[in-house]
Amino acid sequence: MGEDKALLPFGEFSTLTEYQYHRLLPLFEKIYISTKSDKFPFKAPTIFDDETLGVYAPTAGLLTIFNQLKSNAFFAISVDTPFVDEKVIKKLIEVHEKENKDAVIAKSPNGIHPMCGIYTKNLLPKLKEMVKNNQHRLGYLLKTSNTDFVYFENDDPFFNLNHPEEYKLAIEKTK
Repeated sequence: MGEDKALLPFGEFSTLTEYQYHRLLPLFEKIYISTKSDKFPFKAPTIFDDETLGVYAPTAGLLTIFNQLKSNAFFAISVDTPFVDEKVIKKLIEVHEKENKDAVIAKSPNGIHPMCGIYTKNLLPKLKEMVKNNQHRLGYLLKTSNTDFVYFENDDPFFNLNHPEEYKLAIEKTK
């Protein structure tokens, strides 16, 4: 993207992060923002990456979240997927509540979406081992765990903002 996409303006909000935070608030009891630093121009509960892990990667972020929240499970979504809607989230939660899986992750024709799903504390030993061994691929974690990949026929909700042209297209979609 060439700049921190979490800080790009989106919708009626000064940042994409604030947009995601406010649109998801009605769906969850509590929402936390996982981040490396205090960089957002709004107030929200924040979980800062554990610097003692020596790495900033999704695996270390998940490990930090579990260590700080003391929760058995949580829903994770990346800041750069602003079109994952309530229907997708509710389906993932529904599957999680019915199944006894380590993770419940969205999948679409374009592949799996590791940062759109529910992670359980059953993954903690494997996450610790992966961080210790400098292995940070979430795909590996999910494929070697008891994961339920929930298939969605439409890729649109998982549209990811990685490049300036994708960001511009997303802005147009919100108008």
